[in-house]
Amino acid sequence: MRYYSTKNHHHTATLEEAVMRGLAPDGGLYVPERLVSLPQAFVRNMASMSLQDIGYAIANFTMQTDMEADVLHEIVNQTLHFEIPLRRIDDNHFVLELFDGPSMAFKDVGARFLALLMRHFKERHPEWPDIHVLVPTSGDTGGAVACGFHDVPGVHVHVLYPQDQLSYVQEAQFASLGGNVTAIEVKGTFDDCKRLVDKAFGDKDLQAHLHLTSATTINVARLYAQTFYYFYAHAMLARLGVEGQRVVYSIPCANLGNLASGLLAHTLGLPVKRFISVENENNIFYNYIKTGHFIAKPSVSSIAPALDAGNPTNMPRIMHLLGTHQQIKRMIHAYSYPDEYILSTLREVDRRYGYLMDPHSAIAWRGLCDDLREGEVGVSLATAHPAKFADTVEQAVEREVGMPAQLVRFLNGTRRVTTLNNGSNSFKHYLLSL
Repeated sequence: MRYYSTKNHHHTATLEEAVMRGLAPDGGLYVPERLVSLPQAFVRNMASMSLQDIGYAIANFTMQTDMEADVLHEIVNQTLHFEIPLRRIDDNHFVLELFDGPSMAFKDVGARFLALLMRHFKERHPEWPDIHVLVPTSGDTGGAVACGFHDVPGVHVHVLYPQDQLSYVQEAQFASLGGNVTAIEVKGTFDDCKRLVDKAFGDKDLQAHLHLTSATTINVARLYAQTFYYFYAHAMLARLGVEGQRVVYSIPCANLGNLASGLLAHTLGLPVKRFISVENENNIFYNYIKTGHFIAKPSVSSIAPALDAGNPTNMPRIMHLLGTHQQIKRMIHAYSYPDEYILSTLREVDRRYGYLMDPHSAIAWRGLCDDLREGEVGVSLATAHPAKFADTVEQAVEREVGMPAQLVRFLNGTRRVTTLNNGSNSFKHYLLSL
């Protein structure tokens, strides 16, 4: 299958080229040239399948002309080596827990899948120079990509993050790894980090000097991998007798990658009634849904830092998958909540159900409860373990949050950090020195 740029449909690439480049040369995002629905027999029979079997079937269906079946099978099995529980809160409300991976965030699935794909493509081409993966992060992406790519031969990861805006645990997850992972603290905002990376991708000097690519949801392979758990949620609900056409998914949103993955799953044939996009006060997509105008703005800091984005990257893919503003409004309901609503939701869920959430998962839960209608079944995506934001969660629930072993190992490591100004020349000089 060919992939074309959202900026110019005449610019196409193979899967290998799209994955290894990340962004198209014109700055657009790669999207599949065509999408064909999965066989309905597969969708009907998913209830009897494992997560690994579902993931492989979807990957093979979407990539079968580009990847060897045995290689793809091994990549999927190595990616989906942990459980994804579906917690039943009451008869109509469920939580899909996506944080059992090495960084305890939902992005572990996509990051590991992408890392293994890149390693395979690099092994196909031993003549290629080393690959440099540029990763701007507002929270969980940095840790997930760092863990997914750690010690992958021939690949170097550079994680850019805003100074003083991540939790200590989040920073430690990539700053303590060392090896082929470099933590770069930027004196600015997450939007500054994104801008530095965008400028690097468009810089001819850097492109001539280094093989640069991305591991955020800029990269189309991340979206493919993140469809796996939507299909698996459908399978688990089907085992309980829940029809997919009644199901609503609520998603904490910033750069819209997780939402775009859900829409891609729906396009591939997953039965879904609608999606709910939930943001903090960085409510760019919420405003677009309400007004039809997409207007980026500087991001502001919040207690849900992974949502602190002022220019959602995946908006072109949302437009590609759904088309017009009216179609987007029909398929997606949008909400935006300030910090005090996040804290009150954390407190309420803990007291009512004895269930701890992180701030991002709480914001999705709040949107689901406010939007779900009679006769519908709702699935709220829990995107990170609450211990990653222990200070905020403990403030809300007034009790201690236990620290799982997966996170303790990062806290015990030695942090290594490079600090840069937010000017593009500083980052360019850093890359040229490599």
